[in-house]
Amino acid sequence: MLTVILISALIGCFAGFLAGLLGIGGGLVIVPVLVVLLPALGVVSSEAVMVVAIATSLASIIITSSSSIRAHHKRNNVSWTLAGTIMFGAGIGAGVSGLLAHHINGATLKIFFGLAVFLLALRMLGSRSIIGRALLPAKPLLAAIAAVLGAISGLMGIGGGALVVPVLNYFSVDMRRAIGCAAASGIAIAVLGTLGYVIAGWQHYRLADGFIGYIYLPALFGIVSTSVFTATFGAAMTQRLPVLMIKRVFGVFLMLVAARMVFS
Repeated sequence: MLTVILISALIGCFAGFLAGLLGIGGGLVIVPVLVVLLPALGVVSSEAVMVVAIATSLASIIITSSSSIRAHHKRNNVSWTLAGTIMFGAGIGAGVSGLLAHHINGATLKIFFGLAVFLLALRMLGSRSIIGRALLPAKPLLAAIAAVLGAISGLMGIGGGALVVPVLNYFSVDMRRAIGCAAASGIAIAVLGTLGYVIAGWQHYRLADGFIGYIYLPALFGIVSTSVFTATFGAAMTQRLPVLMIKRVFGVFLMLVAARMVFS
């Protein structure tokens, strides 16, 4: 258990920094490491580890995104009117995906959306403008889009930023404000998605073994013990880096997300 906590704390350092810098939950880092770590230490079987890793990643995002959004709020990077719509839709989508995760065959879904994310990455890497030219849709349509993004994020355990940021930036939202809104959506996705995984996993794992539903508590503790601090540092770096550079960094990150979706 101590080994899990220490390694998870190291993961949390990097995941927290990404959460603050790019408005993401850090699941791209957390999930792959837990998928290898937990079976190797005999915590869960290799067949069950993916659901446990995703659930634990989402639970950690509740704390990490809270720290990130507080830092972005201080820097006026969060439009709460816009963020409220995104949080509402994304939270509903993530909650449904958490409840249904055990019954969904995600192979085709991951390939389809992996290719979609890859195209988003190419667009961000090739963009020469700070924001897109499309107008924001009406709130009901925006909430529906956010619900789809939240459901995908919940199934992948990656938080909302990977999909929310490029979509908002396409709809003419400044990159820094898009990252702030994505951090807010990450909380909604994490809270409702985590609740779904807790309910779905309650009959499979015991609290005495370190679990709440599908969430493995020692790994969760290790991750948030460091991510809550490095998220603040990442948010500060967002203010210092040029916007186009942030878009390039985010484009590279999306490439990694797409590769994980397609090849995992």
